[in-house]
Amino acid sequence: MDLRGKTIIITGASSGIGAAAALLFSDAKANLVLGARRSAELEAIASRIRGQGGNVAILSGDVIDEGYADALVNLARSEFGALDGAFNNAGVVGDMCPVSKMPIDNWNKVIATNLTSAFLAAKAQIPAMVARGRGSIVFTSSFVGHSNGGMPGIAAYAASKAGLIGFVKSLASDHAADGVRVNALLPGGTITPSGGEGDPATLEFIARLHPMKRMADAREIAEAALFLLSDRSSFMTGSPMLVDGGISVRLV
Repeated sequence: MDLRGKTIIITGASSGIGAAAALLFSDAKANLVLGARRSAELEAIASRIRGQGGNVAILSGDVIDEGYADALVNLARSEFGALDGAFNNAGVVGDMCPVSKMPIDNWNKVIATNLTSAFLAAKAQIPAMVARGRGSIVFTSSFVGHSNGGMPGIAAYAASKAGLIGFVKSLASDHAADGVRVNALLPGGTITPSGGEGDPATLEFIARLHPMKRMADAREIAEAALFLLSDRSSFMTGSPMLVDGGISVRLV
């Protein structure tokens, strides 16, 4: 799957799935614009890509800032001339607790980071793609937006990820005739900092929920994102694509 000549924005690119995607998309010859809050980690990923001959620009910031969403698009245009795709991957799990004990600040943070940021990203990215008559946008949802899979205490996270699926379907309907495809990626448990990386008990619990009895490596999820951003998925739009090790069909 070749992204040669395409310029792709990746958010949440400093670690986990986003970092794996940055390295993979660079191997596929994409021009990359990487965004994340942690500037040092972001620069480290960019340095690896540059060291391998890749083309990359970076900008640190917060995805819940509308100005930041605009700035990433402007950077893509100024550095590489256009915007062809985006992997809007940044997100948070938030505090895991029952709704009756959940602080409103936690709810607001999760919804803003996972769902409102998608609105801001799309608002900035879609006009740039419509102007070219083509583009592909991928949002990272989760299997919990489709089927909880037996995980307690994640109401805010599940609501935000389910909301993303509905949002993607609406965007896809609005812009299919413009040549802009919009899809959702629904990973299962993935070995990342937010997915329990480094905590053996958490990893074992999550792995047991999957019929495959393991969690995904971040690169496995990045491979699916690459497919959705490539021309190999040219007739796909509005799809919630499960890459979840079978957890969504697990018998509880």
